[in-house]
Amino acid sequence: MKDNQTQPGRLARPRLLVLGATGGTGRRIVAQALARGHEVAALVRSPEKGAGLAGARIVVGDARDEAALARALEGQDAVISALGTPASPFREVRFLSEATRVLVKAMATAGVPRLVAITGIGAGDSRGHGGPLFDRVIFPLLLRHVYADKNRQEAIVRASGLDWVLVRPTILNNKPAQGAVRALDDLSGFHGGSISRDDVARFVLDQVEADTWLGRTPLVMG
Repeated sequence: MKDNQTQPGRLARPRLLVLGATGGTGRRIVAQALARGHEVAALVRSPEKGAGLAGARIVVGDARDEAALARALEGQDAVISALGTPASPFREVRFLSEATRVLVKAMATAGVPRLVAITGIGAGDSRGHGGPLFDRVIFPLLLRHVYADKNRQEAIVRASGLDWVLVRPTILNNKPAQGAVRALDDLSGFHGGSISRDDVARFVLDQVEADTWLGRTPLVMG
């Protein structure tokens, strides 16, 4: 099992666009990015949704709207996608892949090279590594449609030609940051695990600043 520690230093405080900035992890990404001295833009669906993101440049629009993304991408160096979607036991999900398809096209047009996207344990070859409850109950009953779309999302990112990292957190929690994040891409013998949203935010921001996991799919845990 391979462990990597992040090695920040590729860019000094790149300017960031955060998608999914109003979610539980997205808000932590924005707060930590501002604390690091980044200039941050956040694309939100309404001005009300931007409440609590003080310090970020708020751009109102849908993540699937190319014109809104073009406005949000002005002057940016990198994009962090923390987009999520609710559990959908019965209906097909397309939001993540549709938004990502529009995003990578808009990034190419704007000349923004780096994309760090959060998907999750259960995407791609991490399926079957979430532990018995997640793999046998939660995933098949509640999340199979969501993860089918996460897989489409990952495929779009891989084929984008961008400098990308796909971050797959283990089960998310709202506990205080632990400080040490383990990142794996060899999942042999690994089953289960959890990580705080604060630690995910820190790891994701490190990937904007470093090439350690460029073109790879680290699974992260606390």
